[in-house]
Amino acid sequence: MDAIRENPVAALVVACEIAFWVFLAAAVVARYVLRLRRTSTVLLLCEPLLEVVLLVATVGDLLRGSEATWTHGLAALYLGFTVAFGKRTVHAVDAWVAHRFFGGPAPVRVPKHGPVRVRHEWALWLRVLLAWVVAWAVLGVLLLVAQGSGDAAAQQQEVLLGWGARATVVLVGWLVFGPVWEMLTPRGSQDRADAQGVTANRP
Repeated sequence: MDAIRENPVAALVVACEIAFWVFLAAAVVARYVLRLRRTSTVLLLCEPLLEVVLLVATVGDLLRGSEATWTHGLAALYLGFTVAFGKRTVHAVDAWVAHRFFGGPAPVRVPKHGPVRVRHEWALWLRVLLAWVVAWAVLGVLLLVAQGSGDAAAQQQEVLLGWGARATVVLVGWLVFGPVWEMLTPRGSQDRADAQGVTANRP
């Protein structure tokens, strides 16, 4: 907690995450309890504004002369994964609430194995790829605006590039243990071969 209080960017990341869930909960209540669909839509439209606020604040902090620290790298990764997974999270929560409390259809469950599972894993990884691209784009902007010279500049560059390296590790790890793993496991390979056999035998 002391680290968050001493680093306003880190505090803003936490605040944006809390605000994301507050806006989402309020949108769900407005839609299903109060029957105010327009209000619910307005609340959901506030979600992307949180990303804009965080981006402007992070860049502005460096433009004011602050040194780039781990908090700026964390903000870049948070922005990447929020852009990639924020809308998906909203839809998932909305579907669950509609089914659990208001008689909506049950969310479609992805099979544990088989071609559908493989496609699902690839779709998730593409979202991670999008998160990686956005995170690196933000890091690139931060590298451009970070001030300092000599050892200070080199240290800031090392910090920001280190967060880019972490994002790359997540990207590669997700690829290996997600779609590639599912394609190479015996169960997934057998289901895929069976599906191809059925297709080939159709008249």
